[in-house]
Amino acid sequence: MSRQLLPETAGQWSPVLVRLALGIPMFVSGVGKVFAVGPKSMGISGFAGFLASVGVPLPTIAAWGVGLVELVGGIALLIGLAVRITGAVIAIDMLVATVLVHLPNGYPTSSNGIELTLTLSLIALALVASGPGALSVDRALFDTEGRTAGSTVEGH
Repeated sequence: MSRQLLPETAGQWSPVLVRLALGIPMFVSGVGKVFAVGPKSMGISGFAGFLASVGVPLPTIAAWGVGLVELVGGIALLIGLAVRITGAVIAIDMLVATVLVHLPNGYPTSSNGIELTLTLSLIALALVASGPGALSVDRALFDTEGRTAGSTVEGH
């Protein structure tokens, strides 16, 4: 591999790893909220009760919204679909969680602080900036990142 090709290849595959780093925890969290299964199982009613306890208005609607954002968003990131939009929505979701729930607890995750949600917010913003990278539905459908200026499908 030439020195020039290596950074381009890394630039195409790095977002895939970032998508996995965000998509997996979002999916697991969403499954727990929506279906009440897995390591983070609380279900919609349990999550709505928690949201009500921290003063979120319309907690059942908010619980469904957050649960579906995390479940569907996690899946979308894992397959690389609508990555920039999904990243933006998840960044907002995690920033709200950071401010509303975790900020009063300080920084460390061990005390339910902002460490994890802030990190997930920043990872989501990195995907907004980078896009899906290689091995994604976005790339397969739109192939905007895989082509150089002036190239054709046949002349890649």
